[in-house]
Amino acid sequence: MTGVLALIAGWALLLVLAAALIAAVGLASRRILLGRAGGTVECGLRATQATAWRLGLAAYQLNQLQWYSAFGLRLRPNEVFDRRSMSVLARRPAAQTEAASIGAGTVVVECQAGWDGNGLAAAEPEPEPRTVELAMSEEALTGFLSWLESAPPGHLSGLS
Repeated sequence: MTGVLALIAGWALLLVLAAALIAAVGLASRRILLGRAGGTVECGLRATQATAWRLGLAAYQLNQLQWYSAFGLRLRPNEVFDRRSMSVLARRPAAQTEAASIGAGTVVVECQAGWDGNGLAAAEPEPEPRTVELAMSEEALTGFLSWLESAPPGHLSGLS
């Protein structure tokens, strides 16, 4: 009887390890696919001060900033921000309490971000812009600010 239980436990452990390996390979493959087009940086996202930081990747597109969660298998962005309606309100170094979840040496950028308009019917009014916080390295912040500044003519980025 003990031998049968040990055999079942061994197979169960093997299945758990195989599932963990498949998940790790899936996450790594997704990260490679998202980064293949270029213009991606590691970027944390927090919608409000009351919510927790979510780790992920930001991908710069021509007119959008696409944000992907780090822990997921979706190849579609979790959040999409319109470049024309995005402006920087403030920036600050990450607080010591935040550094545990988003990393030391990270810069937090508070942005006012509009919606990309996808999924809105023509008769629907555009939703109000919202404030989000992005957490990134100093180097990634330089790239983000350059991306905002290089917007097409007629766009005021509100950089500070």
